[in-house]
Amino acid sequence: MKFEDPEGATLLDPDEMYGLKFDHIRTRAELDELEHTNITEGLRWLARRCGGNSLNEGFIRTLHKRLFGKVWDWAGTYRLHEKNIGIVPHQISMQLHMLLENAHLWAQNSIFEPLEAGARFHHRLVQIHPFPNGNGRHARIAADIYLADYFEHPPIAWASGLDLQGDNARREAYIAALRAADAGDFEPLLKFVAGNGGAKM
Repeated sequence: MKFEDPEGATLLDPDEMYGLKFDHIRTRAELDELEHTNITEGLRWLARRCGGNSLNEGFIRTLHKRLFGKVWDWAGTYRLHEKNIGIVPHQISMQLHMLLENAHLWAQNSIFEPLEAGARFHHRLVQIHPFPNGNGRHARIAADIYLADYFEHPPIAWASGLDLQGDNARREAYIAALRAADAGDFEPLLKFVAGNGGAKM
């Protein structure tokens, strides 16, 4: 089984494909539909959430499992293989812990304005790439939770009414902004998030 991925998407290893819980899936469109349904359920779970610390590894893993756990066996589990993006697997836990500590300090000490803090948190989480797949969607939602929990700020309108997962100009701008941030230039990513304002929660 092989899917055609949009530019910037993570390619799944053949052994990870066996984690798919539905044998009948044959096309990317079918997989996208399953994942969309699971993500919708995960967002309902988030809406019922009452407090708790969102800047810890347990929450980050639980969030991924809630978003993708009905589709993939490995949801919420750190990847074990190197990818075309992401740090080496054995550093994931340590680097994620450092990110979460930094994000807490950014908020506690007002190091960055809320949108910049959210953008930097999102970028580093994508850069770490903790899971076999679903990292972009997971990191966008995690960044919005961070903005809400620590800054009382509305979420970023990442898609701005478009399909960010599709191969379109908006996704290309998003990927280009992340790659610029990889090289230390955060301006394109800050313009991307600031240009969206923020969706009302």
